[in-house]
Amino acid sequence: MNTEKHGFKAALFRHETVLLFVVVLEWFYFNSVGPRFGSVDNSFDIMRHSVEIGLLALAMTPIILTGGIDLSVGSLLGLCAILFGKFWRDVGMPIPLAAACTIGVGALAGGLNASLITWLRLPPLIVTLGTFSLFRGLAEAITRGVDTFTNFPASFLFLGQERWLGIPAQAPAFIVVAIGIWLLVHRTTFGRSFRAIGFAPEGTRYAGIPVERRLALVYVLAGMIAAIAAVIYTARLGQAKADAGMGYELFAITAVVLGGTSIFGGVGTVQGTLLGVAAIAILNNGLVHARQPREVAGMLTGVLLILALASSILPKILATWRARRQTSLNKTPVTT
Repeated sequence: MNTEKHGFKAALFRHETVLLFVVVLEWFYFNSVGPRFGSVDNSFDIMRHSVEIGLLALAMTPIILTGGIDLSVGSLLGLCAILFGKFWRDVGMPIPLAAACTIGVGALAGGLNASLITWLRLPPLIVTLGTFSLFRGLAEAITRGVDTFTNFPASFLFLGQERWLGIPAQAPAFIVVAIGIWLLVHRTTFGRSFRAIGFAPEGTRYAGIPVERRLALVYVLAGMIAAIAAVIYTARLGQAKADAGMGYELFAITAVVLGGTSIFGGVGTVQGTLLGVAAIAILNNGLVHARQPREVAGMLTGVLLILALASSILPKILATWRARRQTSLNKTPVTT
């Protein structure tokens, strides 16, 4: 009986359970201050506008689980959007082929990050900070800062602007990617090794796990998912510009860390990331219905990121403080 109570209490206070409670509170609060917030149409708008950030967050989850980071996904989304438009308009490729080539470019870009991190052993933060500027600079150079790709066919715009079987047309693509990442992280030996790498990369290497191959996989996968997000982004807006996806990497990292994935690696779940995406999407949309300035959403997102980081660091600080206090008590001489 005590075991059942302990298990129920542990499940009740799990990070994902608490975050789910926060998401529900968000929903009810904004529904009370915004008359149209809880409507079906607005719910679909929330889903439609959060797909690209959700895809980037899903791609980021395995990376952060390994103790890495990818600051380049937003810039890569912008570059892939530009290249998709160029493949279609200037090269004359049909939409499916242009999309396939764009995903190939995303894989190559992810491979560049992977090569620099695994072969040259450079820190992921420095590598992806460099490619963050590189990819955005390439997008600006290709378009000369002014070229915009528009006039896409209606059959393609359907993907980002219409509904399929009653839900936003891009939702099935997001669901497929989410299920795939969940299966990879939680149901394969590959996914289990991500946590081991995050906890102790050298120990994992000595255990016979090919750490470099696993790291290369997650960065290439992130590049491909960023390219998919770029195609969906272009379909939703009906245009591709060099500033596409600007700042999306911050939202993606915030969603992952807010969902309970430790920024130091080794701990986290895909379902937590999905809840983090939902929390940010509801916050951004709800503030619009509450008629708050757009800048407030950016500030609150930054606050959420800081709180999420603090929540992952605080237990370690408390454990260290308790250990030191216990050590000092043990060293205190006993007087009689």
